[in-house]
Amino acid sequence: MYELKTKETDNSVIEFIEGVDNPKKREDAYQLLDIFTETTGYDAKMWGPSIIGFGSYHYKYASGHEGDAPLVGFSPRKAKISLYFATGDAAREELLKDFGKHTTGKACVYINKVADINVDVLKELILQSVKFLQETYPDSLD
Repeated sequence: MYELKTKETDNSVIEFIEGVDNPKKREDAYQLLDIFTETTGYDAKMWGPSIIGFGSYHYKYASGHEGDAPLVGFSPRKAKISLYFATGDAAREELLKDFGKHTTGKACVYINKVADINVDVLKELILQSVKFLQETYPDSLD
């Protein structure tokens, strides 16, 4: 049976951020930590070895696949900073139009640095993602 790699851990968020090699990316990670914490009201937790997540929910797909995931999160990776928001929400695509310099993948939004984005739109994306997931999975929240 498939086992999720990305699970909540007891690893230190601060130790993880301190381990980021690039000083500017480390500074951005602390800025994002503050923004996500203030906006969600959740404490930051490590998910897997490299994702800083906030809150959690339990999902179950029609296929039977299920698991737990953070409501929102980010990861200061070597190439770019990955931001994790809910997928499948039309409001996300609308908000991204005014977000600033970014690219998107299947589930992630990638930025080079916080200075490239509109922080007010980031806060809206965080709130919209949390709201969307709480409405989609109302019985599974922490």
